[in-house]
Amino acid sequence: MRSSNPVFSRGFRDNGYAGFGTGPQAGTATQGNPYASGPYAEPTNPYASNPYATGGPGLTQGAPAQPGVVTMDDVVMRSAMTIGLVVVGAAIGWATNLPIGVAFVAGIVAAVLGLVQQFKAKPSPALILGYAAFQGLALGIISKLYNHFVDGAPVQAVLGTIAVSVGTLIAYKTGVVRVNNRFYRVVTAAGIGFMLLMMTNLLFAAIGGGDGLGLRSGPLGIGIGVIGVLLGAAYLAMNFKEIEDGIAYGAPRESSWIMAFGLTMSLVWIYMEMLRLVSILQGDD
Repeated sequence: MRSSNPVFSRGFRDNGYAGFGTGPQAGTATQGNPYASGPYAEPTNPYASNPYATGGPGLTQGAPAQPGVVTMDDVVMRSAMTIGLVVVGAAIGWATNLPIGVAFVAGIVAAVLGLVQQFKAKPSPALILGYAAFQGLALGIISKLYNHFVDGAPVQAVLGTIAVSVGTLIAYKTGVVRVNNRFYRVVTAAGIGFMLLMMTNLLFAAIGGGDGLGLRSGPLGIGIGVIGVLLGAAYLAMNFKEIEDGIAYGAPRESSWIMAFGLTMSLVWIYMEMLRLVSILQGDD
């Protein structure tokens, strides 16, 4: 099961969740699922013909959801668990004064768990919660290190992450941001390019020391940081779209885990980019 987030591609396209394996929920229109070949298969906005988007003709108001299908409550509960575990892990990492090497190892473990989840046919709560715990531990150690050099940077990064997330949700719900096939292709390509660029910068930093290609400092670092935040927001909008599609078309209840996983990864991405951006801006004062 793949996931749209800043590191991995997303969408229930390769594993039997394409089209979620069901039609619309009971009491709703019998019109075919426009996402039958993938959540972003339509070249234009799929909600132009989606009766679930506006409560249009064919939607029976107040109809109960089928048992065994995902609901918003499921997504909220799973997201609270994964994000809450990230916060707990971060608090432990902050409080225990662990060396930065532990953050590196924890980050690698989190990445491996995330990759394993991507290649599984179904979501694994153990893998997803393990990812959240190790990712949180790494974030706590890294955040404390940043705070040592720029006092208050983590708090500002958290506030920035909340602001970006709320702004993205508003832009998505009001139609300012439309997640269609073109949006998906552009954001995915940009995300891959961004990751490759950052890996190259890290490689040069490891070989030559300092900031490598200089992509994380000065005016160039500010520009890269802004791009990183915008990419994280774009992936978050794709998370919102997937959740909306899953609920509308009766995705299996277990898919709430992968939805929570995607949300968590996008929020972690935005926070890390915000932390770097705030540190550059405050460090230049």
